[in-house]
Amino acid sequence: MPISNKVMLITYPDSLGKNIQELKEVLKTDLKGAVGGIHLLPFFPSTGDRGFAPTDYTKVDAKFGTWKDVEELGQQYYLMFDFMINHISRHSKYFEDFQKNKDQSPYADLFLSWDKFWPKGRPTKKDVDLIYKRKDRAPYQEITFADGSKEKLWNTFGPEQIDLDVRKKVTQKFIRQTLNELIAHGADIIRLDAFAYAVKKLNTNDFFVEPEIWDLLAQVRDDIADKGAMILPEIHEHYSMPFKISKHGYFIYDFALPMVTLYSLYSGKTDRLANWLKMCPMKQFTTLDTHDGIGVVDARDILTPEQIDYTSKELYKVGANVKKKYSSAEYHNLDIYQINTTFYSALGDDDRRYFMAPASSGLCTRNSASIFMLECWQAKNDIKLLEKTKEGRNINRHYYTKEEVEQEVKRPVVHSLLKLFTFRNNEAAFDLEGKIEVTTPNENEIKITRQNHDGSRVAKLHANLQDMTYQVTVNGEQVKF
Repeated sequence: MPISNKVMLITYPDSLGKNIQELKEVLKTDLKGAVGGIHLLPFFPSTGDRGFAPTDYTKVDAKFGTWKDVEELGQQYYLMFDFMINHISRHSKYFEDFQKNKDQSPYADLFLSWDKFWPKGRPTKKDVDLIYKRKDRAPYQEITFADGSKEKLWNTFGPEQIDLDVRKKVTQKFIRQTLNELIAHGADIIRLDAFAYAVKKLNTNDFFVEPEIWDLLAQVRDDIADKGAMILPEIHEHYSMPFKISKHGYFIYDFALPMVTLYSLYSGKTDRLANWLKMCPMKQFTTLDTHDGIGVVDARDILTPEQIDYTSKELYKVGANVKKKYSSAEYHNLDIYQINTTFYSALGDDDRRYFMAPASSGLCTRNSASIFMLECWQAKNDIKLLEKTKEGRNINRHYYTKEEVEQEVKRPVVHSLLKLFTFRNNEAAFDLEGKIEVTTPNENEIKITRQNHDGSRVAKLHANLQDMTYQVTVNGEQVKF
């Protein structure tokens, strides 16, 4: 289905009902009209990280459904799937064949050897310290082959996720075949998860390595050039990196928006939000809640160091059940660049405050607005799941039953949110070819004007982030949610 400027729902296949079939029922009833696209988080067989350690991209995990279920979604919504370009499961057929047959395996070059990567006498401590890491140690895992020999392999993320060697022909063939397989089953957008880690090069920090990263993206783009789909490189880092990607013509995620919006709602001041809305790229998907934490590094230099520090402290102060330890090693999370919480709980489980978030930012950004499943419900932190799994990111990964969904949509604030999203989907003023104007009458107010390409539809938002009031009009007539 063609990609449209409509709200995209980001959801695991078992987060709104137990499988894709129940998700379809929820979309047809409880979310009718509020969603135009779906980012279906990894639904392949996987051995870890809730789907992000896939074993086989040619299959849908049986507990979620079938390719028919996925393709039926694509008949009603534009779809985004994930491809983990940096890694694959150590229990995939490729890795298991390599572990059994070593250098005789046809997949031997698919994986990146830590031992063979470094010249003799390296890596030194300086080499390891230079690497942009997600762990507090060197990013490798030692494996034992069937013949008893051992070798270290690059392992950027969890123990199940073995890194691929994107320089090799066998890997490039695997990438090409997999992308085409996903598109054949309905993918309109393919999100390249962790792509900035995929290129490793001596004497660099092995993250977003230029110019090689551009060669990789061009190769992937060319692989699907005649298929009618596009790629979305995913990166959590300083906003200047996504900006570079946008300038190369790719869609990006706006991971800076959540932190900027939190600062604005905490302080009641609108200048930082207004400046960001004026400068952010046109080709982007915006989101407040995600299946990960709230990015901190993404907003650096959009917010000053003092403003980031204020926002972080305020988050722990006013946030409901938000604790520093949930983003620590104690909860298997060493990512210092994110804070684990739902956006709703970051605002103290405050309905009024939270509604202002998508109203004042996500609704009025330039391009497609993405909503995580929790954002529909204004969900509280799931402390029970967090403590059960001791996984920090599970604080905002609640599993909703169909019955829970039915109860949530009865809440007045959820009803208003869904009405807001439906308005965003159907109002012509949000034409991609139209104009946007952002002004700040005073330090607490923000005015956003959207109009379509011929000026026949004009939508205006006037919000005050100090007293949490707002007004939306279309062609002069007030719209209520």
